[in-house]
Amino acid sequence: MVFWTIPNEKASKHWTVSDSDVFMLFWGAKIIRIMYTGLLHTHSLLRYFILIALVVVILKALLGLINKQPYGKLDNKLGLYLFIFTHMQLLAGLILYFVSPRVQFGATTMSDKITRYWTVEHVTGMLIAVVLITLARSTSKRMTDDLAKHKRMLVFNLLALLVIAAAIITGGMNLFAYPAQ
Repeated sequence: MVFWTIPNEKASKHWTVSDSDVFMLFWGAKIIRIMYTGLLHTHSLLRYFILIALVVVILKALLGLINKQPYGKLDNKLGLYLFIFTHMQLLAGLILYFVSPRVQFGATTMSDKITRYWTVEHVTGMLIAVVLITLARSTSKRMTDDLAKHKRMLVFNLLALLVIAAAIITGGMNLFAYPAQ
């Protein structure tokens, strides 16, 4: 076993690092990179589930409102699945926000268009969309009138879809692009 000595400038002693420590640092960095890539791909894949669920919930709410249908179990389940997918996406996105190399806080953050988008604009737009989807689900659940439930789901989820579309368009993002690392 080889030991390396690293001088400690603050103290008079030296730190000793073994080969096994270097090995663990190497594999630890590799595992973190693999986890980051996996999380980025999960975050990218979940967007399709959310967009599909969002469109389905909006169409179902619109049809329920136009045809004056009761707010049934299917409407409730669709709203629940959208809620679950959205919060899974939120969790993955927040983890990525704190570990991503795209998010940087510094003097040039606001002057660089791409860094500003990932650090400020993307997270703000998506948080607003998550809040709208959450409010749609939680407030419609408490309502008793079926048409009011359909209207609430339609309006709030349509606003969320518009916010998501605006965030994608302003960032110059391609909806069908594979995530760059």
